[in-house]
Amino acid sequence: MPWNVGVLGAGPGVAALHLPVLGRLAELFRVVHVADAGSGRAQALAGQLGASWSEGEAELLADVEVDVVAVCSPPGEHGRQILAAVAAGKRAIFCEKPLATSREEAEEVIAACRAAGVSLLVGTNHLFDAAWGRAKHHLVALQGRVQTISVTLALPPNDRYHRLVAEGGPFQPGRRGRPELNDPAVAADVLRQLMTGLAIHDLPAIRDIAPDLEEVVYARVAPPIGYLVGYRASGILVQLALTMLPQGPDALWRMSVATPHDRIEVNFPPAFVHAGSAAIRVRSVDGQWTEYRRDPDDGYVAEWRLLASILEGVAPVEYDELLADAQYAIDLADAAAAKVLEGASQ
Repeated sequence: MPWNVGVLGAGPGVAALHLPVLGRLAELFRVVHVADAGSGRAQALAGQLGASWSEGEAELLADVEVDVVAVCSPPGEHGRQILAAVAAGKRAIFCEKPLATSREEAEEVIAACRAAGVSLLVGTNHLFDAAWGRAKHHLVALQGRVQTISVTLALPPNDRYHRLVAEGGPFQPGRRGRPELNDPAVAADVLRQLMTGLAIHDLPAIRDIAPDLEEVVYARVAPPIGYLVGYRASGILVQLALTMLPQGPDALWRMSVATPHDRIEVNFPPAFVHAGSAAIRVRSVDGQWTEYRRDPDDGYVAEWRLLASILEGVAPVEYDELLADAQYAIDLADAAAAKVLEGASQ
């Protein structure tokens, strides 16, 4: 029998990503309840599935039919809702990235899930993409010493982040009007939110090969929405670049890994698109390119399949890895924000 899922959140990510994926995995999961925070979207989504719907989280968490809680709310709600799901006695939790927004909250969440024996998975789809698995295999097989990693994002508008810089944003209580990015404190706050909301897609994969944060070399916000961050980790130079423009370029989400032997390019599909796994190509020292085959399943499918394996006892819950991933992203975001403030004081 499939596991019954209750979804906290009814935004675009739920409608375009998770509900279609769960529909493809009907032998493993069945959505039985959808809740929103008052937008009214849950009723329409639930109606398409023959599921229950509610406003807020209380009814969903009290629903005895719900085995698995999918936390797909804004990032600031994740930690609190995970703890509430644990307290409600739920069997498993799928949490959209990020797991938490502070080290203390991440530690509390992991400790609670571990103590209760709750299965937990963070939806970092790039980490679970089969193409990234092949890229790591290539690095191991060639015993290549990684020299640099770069992640370049050119994304279409995202309402959450455009509100952040155009109106003060949903995460800026009491602020009215356009935030002044020339104010270092404001710029640092915006950068931290972009890092924990967007850069975090790739940070668990980067941590696989560059786990030890050493220093942030530079960090700045690139108006109207974007960032440039460079840091060193495990002796590797890492660069993160984002641009998000209303009339910007075609979507691009590329991770490049350079070794003394070759360069690996991993091109992830655009967000909200089910187009299979990322595309990988490798350029050798002689300039020749080799392209790897693509997998029909993307990372969204893979992460839910892994959760099913955890629930079945086939795969373990990697509590320590989940905590380390969360702390890596939080520490990097904090250090990048501090670099912005440091630069302003010089």
